[in-house]
Amino acid sequence: MSGPSTSPTRPGMRPLAHVDEDALRAVHGVLTDVDDTLTRDGAIEPAALAALQALRAAGVPVIAITGRPAGWSEPFALAWPVAAIVAENGGVMLRRDGDRLRRDFTIDAATRERHAQRLAACAAAVLAEVPGTTLARDSAGRLTDIAVDHSEFVQQGEATIGRVVDVMKRHGLTATVSSIHVNGWIGDHSKWTAARWAVETALGRPFEPADWLFVGDSTNDQLMFERLPLTVGVANIARFLPQLDVRPAYVTQAERGAGFAEVAAALLAARAG
Repeated sequence: MSGPSTSPTRPGMRPLAHVDEDALRAVHGVLTDVDDTLTRDGAIEPAALAALQALRAAGVPVIAITGRPAGWSEPFALAWPVAAIVAENGGVMLRRDGDRLRRDFTIDAATRERHAQRLAACAAAVLAEVPGTTLARDSAGRLTDIAVDHSEFVQQGEATIGRVVDVMKRHGLTATVSSIHVNGWIGDHSKWTAARWAVETALGRPFEPADWLFVGDSTNDQLMFERLPLTVGVANIARFLPQLDVRPAYVTQAERGAGFAEVAAALLAARAG
C-alpha cells in the first residue's frame, strides 16, 4: 500500500496492519502523546514502558508531548527512556542532563509571572461562570497553563466542556481538549511547535516531519495528525471521533499503552526486515 497522504482532508484511520513498511523504515523517531496513549489512569502501562525501552535499544528516539504539568512530568522525564518530555502543550521541556533534570521554557521568568496572573484570573472565571467545574488535581505543578478536569476525576458533558473553552478564549487563552482536561495557555505554542523545539534542542538535528511518526488519542492531537505524514491513533481514539476534524492515518487494535506497543512493534519489525 502507498503511504498516507499529508492532506488535512485525508480520511485516515486505516488499520495499522495496513501501514506501508517502507514508510516505517524511513522513520527516524517517534513523537507521542502521554495520557491514554502511554498511560492508563495516570500511570504508564507496562507494555508501553517495554516498548519505549525497545525503541531506545534500537536507537529510535522518542519525544513525549503532553498537556500534563511540568511538576507531574518531571519524574517521568528522569525515569522513562525518552529524549525529552515537553509538558503543558509545549510550554516547558524536561530532559535528563547527566543525573539531573534540565527544565527549559519558551518564555522568560518575568513573562511567566505576568501570564500567571492572567491565567489565575481566567481559572477563577471558569469556576464562577461554569457550574460544577473543578481545576485539575495536578494544577499545583503547572507553570505555564491552567487545566479544568472533564474526565479524570469528574465527568463533564460536551456542553460544559464547550463553555469552559469559550471562557478561556474570551480571556485570550489558547484552549484545547485532551482526553482528561481542558487546557488553556497564553501564546501560540502547541504540540506542533513543541515537536520542532524538542527535536532541534534535545537532539540537535533539523526537524523534518517526514522523519517522525506521531501517536495520539484525542482532539488536542489534531494538529499533529494534520501536519505529519505518518500518524497513528490508539484504539481509544474512537471516543473522540465525532469531535475530530482531522483523523490519524492509522489506528491500532489495542487501546492506550498496548496500542503504543503495537506501533513500536510494527516500526521495529519494519526496520529489521
